[in-house]
Order: sequence, then C-alpha cells, then structure tokens
Amino acid sequence: MESIESFIRRLPKAELHLHLEGTITPATLVELSAQSPDARPMTFTEAEALYAYSDFTGFLQAFKTVVTELRGPAEYELAAWRMLQKLAEQGVRHAEVYISVGVIFRLRPEEDQADPDIFARIFAALERARVRGERELGITLYWIFDAVRHFTIPEAERVFRLAASMRKEYPSIIGIGLGGDERQCGSAPFRALYREAAAAGLRLTNHAGETTGPEAIREALGIGSERLGHAVSAIQDETLMEELKNRRIPLELNPTSNVRTGVCPALADHPIRRYFDQGLLVVVNSDDPAFFGATVEDEYRMAHDVHGFTREELQRLAENSFRASFLPEVEKQRWLDQIDSFR
Repeated sequence: MESIESFIRRLPKAELHLHLEGTITPATLVELSAQSPDARPMTFTEAEALYAYSDFTGFLQAFKTVVTELRGPAEYELAAWRMLQKLAEQGVRHAEVYISVGVIFRLRPEEDQADPDIFARIFAALERARVRGERELGITLYWIFDAVRHFTIPEAERVFRLAASMRKEYPSIIGIGLGGDERQCGSAPFRALYREAAAAGLRLTNHAGETTGPEAIREALGIGSERLGHAVSAIQDETLMEELKNRRIPLELNPTSNVRTGVCPALADHPIRRYFDQGLLVVVNSDDPAFFGATVEDEYRMAHDVHGFTREELQRLAENSFRASFLPEVEKQRWLDQIDSFR
C-alpha cells in the first residue's frame, strides 16, 4: 500500500490560513538579507535566533521582527516565490494567503513619508510571484489583507480601504482579515469596517477564539465574519458548536500553531477530531510554518497519526479546503470532482 506520506502529498488540497511572513524560513531570511546593499548579510545562526519565543506574546514579537527584514519589493517577491514553491511540493493547488498589511504600515512610517507608493510597488512584486506560481507551478492564489486588532481602528480602516481600492485593479485581493491579540481587542469595534468591506465585494475572515473564550467567536460572527481562524475555544460551548455546524461556518484550524503558542497543551488535546466528528466544516492549515515547524502536509499527517483520521477522512478534509475557499463555484467543483476520483 502507498505510504501515508505519499498519499497526503498527492492529495489535491487548498491552504486557507497561511501568513506570507510566517512562511519565511531562516534560510530564506539569510537569502533575503543578502539582497540588501544597505545591510550586512545575516548568518543562519542569527536568522534562527529571530524565531525564538516562549508564548503567544513572544510569537507576535518574533513575527514582527521577521517582518522588519522584508525591506522592499524584491524581498517580498522572493519570499512569495519561495512560499509558492514549498506549497507546490506539498500538493497544494490553491492558497489564500494573509499579507500583514497592518504590520507593514506600522513598521514603515518613515518610508511611507519618503515614498508614498512603496506599498503599491511591494504588492506589484507579490503579484509577479503569484502570476509566476500559477504559470509555472499550477497554483492559484488569492491575497487577504490582514489588519491588527490591537493597533488602532484608523489603522485597520486604512488596511481595509486599501484592499477595497486596490481590488479594482487586482481581483486577486479577495478579502480582509483581523489578526493580532484578541486579549487586547475583540471584533465588535470593527463592525462598521466589516460592513463597508463587504459592500466593496471583499470576503470577511477573522481570527477568533484562539487566546480567548467562545464569546469571542460569537462576537466575530456578529460582525459578519464568514470564515474563522483557530476557533479553539468553540469546544467549550455546545450551543455555539451547533450554530457553527448549522451555519456551515468554515473553521481554519491550525493545531501545531495552537500547541506552539501555548493555546493548546498538546496535539492530542486539540479539538479537531471532535469538530470533525460533530459535522463542523473544518479545514487544516499551517498558519506560520516557519515559526511552528509544521507545514500543511505535516498537519494532515498528524491528523492521521495523532487523531486517527483515515485516508477517506483526509480526503474529506481536502474537500472541505476547497468548499471553504473563496474560489468560484465552478472551480470548487472541479477540484471536488478530482478529489472524489482520487486514488
């Protein structure tokens, strides 16, 4: 019989919760640093040290530090291309990737003043990588502009309105997201911005119930969120679980991420199995694989090894990944048919 590793790799799948900056490995960071004429190339040891953290707060700081190494369009294009190459190796056929636009703006105030078109040039570089990935690797990709909930409301407004305006030229900008520290700020303050984004044709994602209780998930649903990232705490509320099931709200699950940031004590304790068995629309993702040490391929394998997902159930997870995507219905069905006939 074919090994489970080979089976998972061949299985067509989509990745829906993936942060571009979180895909940058220490090796890629060294490669990026060598591109800048204004900075000394870092060693691999120096690059590795930037990924050290002990809890969720430390992870956010490490993530921010790595983003500072993305100095311009060339670095972003290379980072996106390396991400696409890695996805292709794992059998990922479609990805919907967060760009931490809120962090970019927060870290680049001087560059904004000196070069107000800097983000436009960065995004054009990302688009070059996306187009190349579709042409050479056969992967389709959508971008999600991510704001940071514990920054200010005006900063989130800038991110979401930029997504709406740029989408007129770049239809690959499919939606908006809200990441950051839920312990500092919930979803309710962004209700009007979410309504405005929806009116502009953007799809609505939200990190919810990662470091907070089920009330945060209800709050995220209350502002119109279509897809939820993490949602670990839904397991604490059976009524909420039933609502998520009945409304077919996609849950972007990231088991290794939740363990590495201390949200979940161990992989065996993650609620993915119960969510799946109770009929919730769950999707397996890697979140920030360079920080957490697990790709989406690894997450499928751990679902098999730790939670006992059979090959047929892994196929259902792959089907879920396309059902929950923002692809047009005809594209979703094309992939569902391929998975249905997968052997």
